[in-house]
Amino acid sequence: MTGVPIVATIVLYFAALLLISRLTARGSEGNGAFFIGNRRSPWYIVSFGMIGASLSGVSFVSVPGMVTATDMTYMQTCLGFFFGYVVIAHILLPLYYRLGLTSIYSYLGDRIGRRSYRTGAAFFFLSKIVGAAARLYLVCIILQRYVFDSLHVPFAVTAMVIVFLIWLYTRKSGIRTIVWTDSLQTFCLLAALVLIIVRVCGSLGLDLPGAVSAIRDSGHSRIFVFDDWVSKQNFFKQFFSGIFITVVMTGLDQDMMQKNLSCRNLREARKNMYCYGVSFIPVNLLFLSLGILLLRLAAETGTPLPASGDDILPMFAAGGWLGPAVLVFFTIGVVSAAFSSADSALTALTTCFCIDFLGMKDTESPESVSRRKKVHILISIVFVGFILLFKALNNRSVIDAIYTIASYTYGPLLGLFAFGLFTKMRPRDRYVPFVAVASPVLCCCLDRIVFHATGYVFGYEMLMLNGLLTFAGLACLGIKNKRV
Repeated sequence: MTGVPIVATIVLYFAALLLISRLTARGSEGNGAFFIGNRRSPWYIVSFGMIGASLSGVSFVSVPGMVTATDMTYMQTCLGFFFGYVVIAHILLPLYYRLGLTSIYSYLGDRIGRRSYRTGAAFFFLSKIVGAAARLYLVCIILQRYVFDSLHVPFAVTAMVIVFLIWLYTRKSGIRTIVWTDSLQTFCLLAALVLIIVRVCGSLGLDLPGAVSAIRDSGHSRIFVFDDWVSKQNFFKQFFSGIFITVVMTGLDQDMMQKNLSCRNLREARKNMYCYGVSFIPVNLLFLSLGILLLRLAAETGTPLPASGDDILPMFAAGGWLGPAVLVFFTIGVVSAAFSSADSALTALTTCFCIDFLGMKDTESPESVSRRKKVHILISIVFVGFILLFKALNNRSVIDAIYTIASYTYGPLLGLFAFGLFTKMRPRDRYVPFVAVASPVLCCCLDRIVFHATGYVFGYEMLMLNGLLTFAGLACLGIKNKRV
């Protein structure tokens, strides 16, 4: 297989992103545009773009492969996602808009104290850079394996070039640009998904009713698991974990909330959240359905499946089984998904560092804008470093690794915000960082102890336990006080 179609597709795709960047950056290169889009983003554009940012290249590649090990039980988590978005719309968004926040972690500084504020921002920074690096790593490794290895391009160069391209179209107007580029990227991702499904159905000789029947009758069509309390796929574990994953990875995540806060007002931000939350369910159902259809295609053609589920879709797309058109669709889908996730992560990390750690106040002065641009370059370099680190350490399903990491690093954020919102106590601020670090460490120890003693396997519910331990630790440090 030649890499020319993939390289040409990436070049044309990037040219479109750069054009959008130039158009949206006209007269709006200040920090107000970069951080929150001057609060002028249309809610429907934000909502549509957030689909691609949330799914990322991880979902495009990993979710179809998940059916080999866990059938369609991931839908249980997706159902929980929707209710998590409702919580965000009615509890967190009103708080953020009432306080007029640019960085959502500023709330912790007002409510609890300076060290709590820095602790929350630091946990986000670590969580986001690890998660975004994992997502982008997946795309880099696919392009490396199927294209750049044959051209003798080192993986480090591949990673640096991709991050450079993302930096190039986000460097001027940040969120103002990303809101629009994410919409283009979401459209490309969904179009590629539908076209690949149509092509796979054609290879199997199935029309729409036939495809639905094939998916329904498959041995991998199981969605609900109520009878196995030990399994990670138990409904209650998946459903409630989905709610909390959404609350922390969207509602307590500067990356995702930064786009919501760019809407004109709270009413429009809520519309965005409802629309985005509903659309997430059918999109993931399509990804899982594609996985089942690919398994059927492998069985009918006698194609051996790769050891990792993450490699199933890339194998069919790049191996010539589905024709050159699918290769182009796959490239567009995976690159658009990766870019829409990584560009907003890079912007959010820059925002977090500038506001939460450098304490930037004068958002439009030339000195402030210049400092933000330097931070943006620095974060891009660090981003590349984490991608290379993730490549060296990763040995499991990427999507599971991301959520496992999140259950430890986002747990303290959950505990901090829950404590601030639902109690009137003010903990001793100087001890908060120790509680936030101790909670995930204790969770890790409990996970090992419980497994060896009972065989019980913690799933994504570890996030809830982590947040609960942080909450309890803060309560032990707390003294009665009026809520700020």
